[in-house]
Amino acid sequence: MPVLVPFLFFCQALGASVGVLTAVWSEVAYVRAMRDGKVDHAERIHLNALAKGLRFGMTLVLLASLGLVVTAYLLGGAAQPAFSASYWITIALSLLIIGTTWALSRGRITFALGSATVFTAWWFLAYLTIGWLPSLSFGSAVALLVFATATFYAFLQYGRFIVLRK
Repeated sequence: MPVLVPFLFFCQALGASVGVLTAVWSEVAYVRAMRDGKVDHAERIHLNALAKGLRFGMTLVLLASLGLVVTAYLLGGAAQPAFSASYWITIALSLLIIGTTWALSRGRITFALGSATVFTAWWFLAYLTIGWLPSLSFGSAVALLVFATATFYAFLQYGRFIVLRK
């Protein structure tokens, strides 16, 4: 069973990395698709393939997280994942990504805000699962996420403005 824990951490980090790479790739693909002002059939198929990559990454993150919780319970560890801030930050980021992509697909929020939110949340999730994000409280993680989302929103909008202007 102890061999399972590093494997689950690896799967969680792999899922987050797949999500980040696919989010970056989808942003570039969207800008390339919108250069001519319309999304044709081939571009739509490409964007749907990217959506499947994002779905795979999120599924891997959530299944690995569930596996880590079950493993911690079965091993009887003193510190259960549900008592840590990083666990709840991971769950909140996952729910934010899922909710925002649902809202984007239904047209409930603007593309600029939704894509910046999803892009930033995937990066936070990757940094958290890889261990590059310093230990933060839940409130400070939310504040940092809001600030980073606003920053990415500005950068992505400026990049789209430069690439898509006629």
